[in-house]
Amino acid sequence: MADSTPQSEVILRQARQSLATQQDGGFHRRAGSGSRAAIGQGSAGLRARHLARKLKRIIAAVAAILVGAIVAGLIVDGIGFVGIMVSVLLIACAIVFFSSQKLKPPRRADLSRIADARQLVARTELWLEHQRPALPPPAVTLVDQIGVQLDSLGLQLEHVEPHHPAAVETRKLVGETLPGMIDAYRKIPAHLRSEQRAGGVPDEQLVDSLGKISQEIDSVTRQLADGALDDLAIRTRYLDYRYGDAGEPAALPTLSPPAADRQDR
Repeated sequence: MADSTPQSEVILRQARQSLATQQDGGFHRRAGSGSRAAIGQGSAGLRARHLARKLKRIIAAVAAILVGAIVAGLIVDGIGFVGIMVSVLLIACAIVFFSSQKLKPPRRADLSRIADARQLVARTELWLEHQRPALPPPAVTLVDQIGVQLDSLGLQLEHVEPHHPAAVETRKLVGETLPGMIDAYRKIPAHLRSEQRAGGVPDEQLVDSLGKISQEIDSVTRQLADGALDDLAIRTRYLDYRYGDAGEPAALPTLSPPAADRQDR
């Protein structure tokens, strides 16, 4: 099969250069509403459905208030100015209440329990979106790329039996390994993320790991599209975790080489 990683490698190289620039003082971070922008079609769909539910609830609440006001007016022969003001106030309160309800991101632990491929992709994208403000700009660029790749991966997983080893391992990569690696990075104090620690600089380790995960997702997607399920279980690579006494990753993990490559050596 043809090499599928050149584009990912280019983005990874640019991310490393950007990281070096920001560590030298050229630090720029996305802020405001842009940090919550959808990184893929899956999370965008979740946001659209959440907005539709809010609109339906607002319409239902306003309709109920108006019907109540009409019924009350018929019973008491008019609700008067006070009744109209109360109705307007209730409508305003209903609009504010339902409009303020935000779409909550999934918990990291819940991602690994999602069996449906489309839901897993959408929820993982939504989770990643909420992690971006805590990541260095080069990592944000890679997260955005991974969001696009997850859309394609989700489409391919829909055509694979949920209990097939390749599907199980791929869901583990997306639902456990990727979120776990970012979560491990976030547990490192912010002032230590750009310093040498545990054999490497956490910022650099994060960028390298995200770049390799991006390459792996692209490779897995292409293999699924080609129907190469038997090769997929062998070639899929994951981050190796080093756990401390508390059961949490002691440092950012590094990717181990695929089993096939180790055998060649």
